[in-house]
Amino acid sequence: MKLLVISGGRHPYEESTPVLEGFLKSAGHDVTVTDDASILSRSGDMSAFDALVFNTRREDVANFADMALAKGEQDGMKEFIRSGKGFVCLHISGCLPAQWPEFHDITGGGWVSGTSFHPPYGKFTVNVSQASHFGVAGVSDFSTDDELYMGLAIKEGNDVFLTGTTEDGTHPWGPDRAPMSMPGGTFPLGWTRTYGDGKVFVLLLGHDGKSFQTPEFQKIVLNGVDWATAA
Repeated sequence: MKLLVISGGRHPYEESTPVLEGFLKSAGHDVTVTDDASILSRSGDMSAFDALVFNTRREDVANFADMALAKGEQDGMKEFIRSGKGFVCLHISGCLPAQWPEFHDITGGGWVSGTSFHPPYGKFTVNVSQASHFGVAGVSDFSTDDELYMGLAIKEGNDVFLTGTTEDGTHPWGPDRAPMSMPGGTFPLGWTRTYGDGKVFVLLLGHDGKSFQTPEFQKIVLNGVDWATAA
């Protein structure tokens, strides 16, 4: 499949995106990687791609204001997916831009800056919650070094296939790293949904290069690309 990977923003994409590009190409996909989202507004260019992959954080925040998607880019992205193309959204790529609140209508929810949180990056167990789901074909429960997201905005209509479970704890959080009580429980880490005629595949794992090296993570992403581009 011909894939467009959008990268860049406030995360270690210089580590993770080369790994992503590598295993997508090794699986036989034709991959174009760019930090320049202006391609999203050019329907002629976008029509050549089968799916859009986001490994990027697109917020209008200090030092990264140029990462925010312009109105034409937002509209182009919506039209691309609605028309029946695939969208694979990784880790914090589903972060809600303040200037585009409708973004979560596409993703089915995700990170909200100032509201969402997670325990410190580290090893935890990821659970396959729906073994029959295409996203986890060939994957069993596994351990990974990553972030377990909590306090997300979640919309109805998501078909969750992957979760993570943790206990209550107090962890440093925020700019001042003050102690914060974080609840235990089971939290969604992967789901699918539709947007118009397009298929949307969301995977909340994938913080850094090490996370992207996890074999199960790579398998899930590849499953997601296959699912999102299937006729």
